[in-house]
Amino acid sequence: MVPEKSCCFIRFLRLFAHQTKPARLAVFIHSLLAGLGLLLSGPDAAAIEPGMPNPPARPTRVRCGLMILDVVGVNDVDETFEAEIALVASWHDPRLAFDPEAEGTDQKIYQGDFQFAEIFTGWWPQLLIINQVGRGDTNAIKIEVNPDGRVTYLEQRNVLLETPMSLYDYPFDTQRLRALMVPFGNTSDEVMLEVDDRYGQATNDYVRREQGVNVAGWDLQGLDMAADETELNLGGASSTFSRIVTTITLKRRSGQILWDILFPLLVLVSMVWSIFWLDCDSLSDRLNISFIGVLTIVAYQFVVIDHMPRMSYLTFTDTLLLGSFLITTATILQSLFLGSLIRHGQRERAERIDHHCRWIFPLCYVLMIAGQFTFYILY
Repeated sequence: MVPEKSCCFIRFLRLFAHQTKPARLAVFIHSLLAGLGLLLSGPDAAAIEPGMPNPPARPTRVRCGLMILDVVGVNDVDETFEAEIALVASWHDPRLAFDPEAEGTDQKIYQGDFQFAEIFTGWWPQLLIINQVGRGDTNAIKIEVNPDGRVTYLEQRNVLLETPMSLYDYPFDTQRLRALMVPFGNTSDEVMLEVDDRYGQATNDYVRREQGVNVAGWDLQGLDMAADETELNLGGASSTFSRIVTTITLKRRSGQILWDILFPLLVLVSMVWSIFWLDCDSLSDRLNISFIGVLTIVAYQFVVIDHMPRMSYLTFTDTLLLGSFLITTATILQSLFLGSLIRHGQRERAERIDHHCRWIFPLCYVLMIAGQFTFYILY
C-alpha cells in the first residue's frame, strides 16, 4: 500500500507532467515544495490525514456569520434578490492541531481554489444556501488553522436568492428577505450550526458607513441571524438538520414611484372632474373627457402589472388604481343621468346635481384614499 505522503507527492508530479503554461509556474513550484515538505517531514506532521470524511465530534458546533457586502439588485417580478456576501464559519478540529515551533508558523493558511481543493485535506462543513438559484460565483476562499485545531473558513460569493415578498403596502413596503443555510449532508446530531452575532452587527455598521451598499430604489436596513432546526422526510425516514436563517431587511424608496405613477394618476382623476363645470347639455364633450380618463387608468394598470409578481391579493397600488377607475367611470354614469333629466325637462335639477358633484366626487376620492392608506400602511 502506497503511503499517504507519497500519494500526495505523486499528485504533485502529475501536476508537473501537465504543467505547460508559464503563467502557472509559480503556483506549481509552491505546490511542489509543499509536497516535498509533506514527504520529508516527520510522523508528527501527518496530523492532517487525507480524506477526513467525518466531523471531529458529534455534534461538531460550527459558529457561522454572514455579512452583506453589496446588494446588487432586487427583482419584484421574480421575487429574487442578488447580493455579494461574506460567509465566515469556525469550528474546532483537534486532528488538525500542530506544533508551531516544529512547523515554523503560528497559523496555517490555505487560500484560493487550488490550495483549498488540493492541499488542505481536513474536514469542513459544506454550507448550502437552500433557496439560492443556481450555483453562484465564489470569488475568494480561505481557511486558517491555528495550533490548537481551531479552524476558520472564509468565503466571498455572489448569490441570487429566491424568497417570497410581501407587497401588500407597495410602494411603501419593507421587505424581509431570507437566506436559509444548512450543512449539506450532515444532520443535527453530526453538525450543529450556531450564530456568530459579531458579523450581523458588522453588516449594520458597514451599511451605516458605506451608502454604496444600497441598490437603486432600496435602502438596506440591517441583517439578523437566528439558528433553528428543520425536518426533512427522506424515503420515509425523518431527519433533522441544523439551520441558520438570515433575514435581510430592505426598505423601498417610494419617491420615484409616487412621482412617476401615483401623482400623475391623482392629477388625471382630478382633471376628469372638470366636466362638472361644463354645460349639462354638452353630453358629448363630457363623455369624451370621462372615457379618456378611464382608458388612461387602464393603461396605468398595465404598467403596474408589468412591475409586479403574479399575486392572489390586492396591493395598496392595486386598490388605488381600482378606486380611481371606479370613480372615473362614475362620471360617465353621472353625465348620462343628467342628460336624461334634461331630456325630461328637469334642467334645474340637473344643474343642481352637477353643482353638488363638484365637491362630492373629490370628497369621496379623498376618503377612499385615506381608508386605503389606513388599512394597508398603518395596520
